[in-house]
Amino acid sequence: MNQATKTPFRVLIVDDERLFARAIGRELERQGIEVELAYTAAEALERVQGSSFGAILLDHKLPDDDGIRIIPTILAQQYSASVIVMTANEAIPNAILAIRLGAEDYLVKQTTLQPFIDAVLEIKRRHDLQRDGRWQDDAATLGLHGRSAPMAAVIEQLRMVGRGADTTVLLTGETGCGKEVAAKVLHAQSAPAGSPFVTVDCAAIPSALVESHLFGHEKGAFTGADRARAGAFEEAGNGTLFLDEVGEMDLATQGKLLRVLESRMFQRVGSVKENKVLARIVAATNRDLLQRVEEGLFRFDLYQRLSVFPIHLPPLRDRGQDVLILADHFVKVFAQKLGVEAFLLPKEVQDRLMAYEFPGNVRELKNVLERASIMAAGGKIELHHLPERLLRSDSAHFLSSRSGIALGFVPGVDTLESLERRLIVQALEHANGVKSEAARLLGISRFQLTRRLEKFRLVQPDSNE
Repeated sequence: MNQATKTPFRVLIVDDERLFARAIGRELERQGIEVELAYTAAEALERVQGSSFGAILLDHKLPDDDGIRIIPTILAQQYSASVIVMTANEAIPNAILAIRLGAEDYLVKQTTLQPFIDAVLEIKRRHDLQRDGRWQDDAATLGLHGRSAPMAAVIEQLRMVGRGADTTVLLTGETGCGKEVAAKVLHAQSAPAGSPFVTVDCAAIPSALVESHLFGHEKGAFTGADRARAGAFEEAGNGTLFLDEVGEMDLATQGKLLRVLESRMFQRVGSVKENKVLARIVAATNRDLLQRVEEGLFRFDLYQRLSVFPIHLPPLRDRGQDVLILADHFVKVFAQKLGVEAFLLPKEVQDRLMAYEFPGNVRELKNVLERASIMAAGGKIELHHLPERLLRSDSAHFLSSRSGIALGFVPGVDTLESLERRLIVQALEHANGVKSEAARLLGISRFQLTRRLEKFRLVQPDSNE
């Protein structure tokens, strides 16, 4: 995509302190960012209905409403926007709840504007990354939707490894989080045009047939082999061979796969002829392979060969507003399939989707919305179209389960800074000092956690990463 054809990155600044809002706006415009200003909640809600924004700087205290209170309304109109709450008063612990309600971050107003500029530039960097070249187009077309920080990292890693034509990739993540979709995006961007994408479900093939399925066989190689057959390695040609659920492969087949990965050569069963591996190997698993190694169920040397470039797909519960971005995509797909002009997702339905953890991840969300779309004959998806399990999900449980730790409000902790510091320490203790895990528990990005660690002088060495 040409730079000239890209939609400009636009920011909405909502603050009744006009001089402050204009000052930030001028600095952002110097960075080539388009800026709109709103001085009341009503103006902000009017702006988000008529324009699309990449980031929204939202003051907590507005003359006509509470900024935090209108976050859900804003995000209902701006699925892909990142909201940053601004506050002048550190004695407002509700700012932490703003993050749980969908805001990406909050910042305390200081004498310098730089923290606000840096935050917006980081959001813009993620947006630019996702739409760079063909990556965003293919990622969206193939179903890899989302603008959250975890998904931005996945897109960036896929783009990086796409430069190496035959680098082996290991995709990890829970069932239904999009590992095969990620593999197809990588294939679309790095394999020769028209080359095959071949999937092998290692968990579904009987162990006696796995070798033949992977490498092929000659006629008469075993009982029932009445003709020669090409295996998955041959069928993949110079494209991509996707080994799904590779953690379920038996040890004997693991050894044969290891030899092929080491030599980049394979033989059909019953043949001595060597064939060169031309395809990129992408493996996927929902298992902890290192744990499988410890249990004696997976070879460590094969793990090393497969994990040349590991990429972790985050669960949907850690992707924030991506839930609504995906929901919007799926209802459009189902509307087209069912011959409906459009399906509406009212705010109460959006709230239920956001309040549910989706243990089945993106796959479960898709199934839920397909069922609801079929039931919603009038074009509007109502609460009663959702499964009972979504209607039972509890908002309070949602807030704590999304963060992974209790919010930790205690008597005597009456400033935002002291409460925030306590939460960060609690998360780091819970994560055994691993910053990326602590960031996940807090529901923020690692970049944001690092900034807070520096602020509170809690910076740790990176040895745990």
